[in-house]
Amino acid sequence: MAGVTGPFRRRCPPRSARTAPFRSAPCALPALPRTPSWERGRARPLRPRRPRRKRRGAHMALYSAAAAVLAGLERGEGGLKSLVYNSGFPHVRQLYALVSETLRYASVLEKLLDGAALLQAEKKLAPQLAKVLVYDLLFGKGLKCGGRWKALARRHRARLEAELARMKVRHKVSRNEDLLAPEKAVSTAASQVPRYVRVNTLKTCVDDVIDFFKRQGYAYLGKAASVEELKTLSGKKFLLDLHLPELLVFPSQTDLHDNLLYTSGHVILQDKASCLPAFLLGPVAGSHVIDACAAPGNKTSHLAAILKNKGQIFAFDVDPKRVATMNTLLTRAGVTGCQLVQQDFLTVDPRDPKYSRVTHILLDPSCSGSAGMVTRGPGEEAAPSAERLQALAGFQRRILSHALSFPALRRLVYSTCSLHQEENEDVVQAVLQEWGSAFSLVTAFPSWPCRGLAAFSGAESCLRASPAETLTHGFFVAVLERCREGADAPSSLPAAAKENPQPGEGTKPGAAPKKRKKKKQQVKE
Repeated sequence: MAGVTGPFRRRCPPRSARTAPFRSAPCALPALPRTPSWERGRARPLRPRRPRRKRRGAHMALYSAAAAVLAGLERGEGGLKSLVYNSGFPHVRQLYALVSETLRYASVLEKLLDGAALLQAEKKLAPQLAKVLVYDLLFGKGLKCGGRWKALARRHRARLEAELARMKVRHKVSRNEDLLAPEKAVSTAASQVPRYVRVNTLKTCVDDVIDFFKRQGYAYLGKAASVEELKTLSGKKFLLDLHLPELLVFPSQTDLHDNLLYTSGHVILQDKASCLPAFLLGPVAGSHVIDACAAPGNKTSHLAAILKNKGQIFAFDVDPKRVATMNTLLTRAGVTGCQLVQQDFLTVDPRDPKYSRVTHILLDPSCSGSAGMVTRGPGEEAAPSAERLQALAGFQRRILSHALSFPALRRLVYSTCSLHQEENEDVVQAVLQEWGSAFSLVTAFPSWPCRGLAAFSGAESCLRASPAETLTHGFFVAVLERCREGADAPSSLPAAAKENPQPGEGTKPGAAPKKRKKKKQQVKE
């Protein structure tokens, strides 16, 4: 014990006791304290434990973060997604959902605050925080915070509820959702949009996930035969999607965020439209792929599943917080062979030897977000100005043209969550004209019902998605392939789609999926 000083040295046993413990004399046990005579013969009564109080600070932090995001939106500091990701709040989905719903009820909340004179009575209460608190009090799951905000809500609850009742009488409605303005009341279409669950084939298979949900009390109805069949889902029932082979469909109100399959990364909660880009890119195992604007990582994990973790993915994003979020998601999903790069994709050198074998690129750049989250909350901007649309379209043209300059590129998917032609068909047309005959537009998913706008000849090769027509979030997808002299016409479906034929292409629409021979790891309840 050389080098040990102070009280620690005195507590160490002598060397003889450490080297020859059996030769040392046995130690006498210390005498136990005598039990008082008045306690002899009976056990000392145990004090009941005080119930542990629930932590309220976390909920107050949620409300404060939501109010800060609302204030940032009003000041024009960024879009909803970027402000949520940059907020520093650990539970991004929870924050996004609260802010989205508060924005959806914004006009109703403003009328309630005016009618109840809440801001006049509570002068220190910020308007943004007032909206968040009143939303959760009257339209959400009830206030979960404590302290002065709960006391404030109790003081004004009766007045707010009375004002809400008067609003319903004036508008002759009985439900809260009916108070929303027509342009904001996408709840009718949103309520029909199901909950899509993508099976992560890196960790499990479709059959095992179906069996797991059956054991949890869900009823499996087989493969959907039409989009209309998805609208009839209710209760604890689910279907296999009619277009994508590894996508399960649940009723829209199904919440699986606490389900073991989700928390362990065996399933990904991802909208069907968001699954289309990676599915249509369809790289074969061993390919080198770039995900140019990758965060938060759902499409990246889908690419890794299609590649079966064989090959190389380069995932780019310029924001460090979004890269950290993506790293967490990909780790949970079991993704390997993916290199995360915190860099603006426009600054990447296509001639860098590192990317000499890149044959596939998925490009989902920043957009106005006018359609991406229309079913579960407002997008980045409800009505972007003409100047902003032109600026976004210019950026999208530059980044698409830059992506096409990678020398080994064979196939590229360009997608946005925007409804505007300026960001979709016009961008594709401009870049195709710039590159001449080097690239051509491929007819993506011929069986998909919703096609591109007739902005130019061949625009019908693109596809669109919307809540009304496809029961998904709004989306736009275009598939481009490099043209080769003397080569046959490019295939309209990727390799992944050929391995899993679609309805009308060799399988019956209502047929059950083929069982796989190779079983992946199972999840025990």
